Amino acid sequence: MTHSFTLSELAAKTAATLVGDPTFIVSGVNTLDEATNQDVSFLANPRYLQNMENSSAGVICVNEETPRMDGKNYLISDHPSRLFQTIAELFSPHLQSGFSGVHPTAVIHPSAQIGKNVFIGPYAVIDAHTVIQENVSIGPHVSIGHHVKIGTSSILHPNCVIREQCILGNRVIIQPGAIIGSCGFGYTTDALGKHHKLEQLGIVILEDDVEIGANTTIDRSRFKATIIRKGSKIDNLCQIAHNVEIGEDNIIAAQTGIAGSAKTGKLVMMGGQVGVVGHIEIDDHVLIATRSGVSKNLKSGKYRGSPAIAIEKYNRQEVYIRKLESFAEKLKTLEKEIEKIKGK
Repeated sequence: MTHSFTLSELAAKTAATLVGDPTFIVSGVNTLDEATNQDVSFLANPRYLQNMENSSAGVICVNEETPRMDGKNYLISDHPSRLFQTIAELFSPHLQSGFSGVHPTAVIHPSAQIGKNVFIGPYAVIDAHTVIQENVSIGPHVSIGHHVKIGTSSILHPNCVIREQCILGNRVIIQPGAIIGSCGFGYTTDALGKHHKLEQLGIVILEDDVEIGANTTIDRSRFKATIIRKGSKIDNLCQIAHNVEIGEDNIIAAQTGIAGSAKTGKLVMMGGQVGVVGHIEIDDHVLIATRSGVSKNLKSGKYRGSPAIAIEKYNRQEVYIRKLESFAEKLKTLEKEIEKIKGK
């Protein structure tokens, strides 16, 4: 179904400030380069200002500081990218599954408690004494172990696994293939070099508004709990080991690995492929650049490199490294000069 809105309607629905023709009609969204006169686009990064000036978009979402051209339509917000996302969702409402309610192929233990308005897709399995609160969506082939608790309005996408006794808060999102509560990597080695498994007896707790990416694994603790605090978002293909505690509102990008018993504060951000060793603490407001290796406690600040160091120091070292060849040539020249002096 095709939707169209006047700019005054979009401004009212998004609480944005309109500059331009309130009767102008748009019917889609697109990038600055590809937008037509009937599309909405956005500028979130000043480096694309020239693209905005050349764009054919009917209306552009910008912030207050962005220079505007006469004769163009703008929707102004403190967060133009978020504004654009809201508008995109107005044009493309989420399509619903062809299934509804509890599918007849789902296997649900009689002792499980299922709240109101819960969707359970084909071939999902829910084990004994699990509690599913209202408005939860459980996709096809999801496996939920015994004594699990899942809060309201959470979404479990197809083929994810929530193992026994784990606790999910409200509005938690688990992307396809994620594993919550797998066994931590723990063994003892005897005198003959044989490895003996240490059973992981704890759980995983995901607090409210946490999102876990596709094929990410979060290990259960050995005794107590691995915890992801409220509002944190973990990307695809990450490994969170046993007894880790991730603080509130962290952002952790893809292929990051965090070893056992590490702890992060609030508002920590990690780029892709970051590695964190076990048993260390990372303070609030730490930013760690892509492919960094964290081997010790970090205070608030920005870090890069392996081992991770303050980004200012890293950048200075990089400048020197790029000049190594010229330094080497200068040294050769100086050595020749010294040899000439010695020969006199």
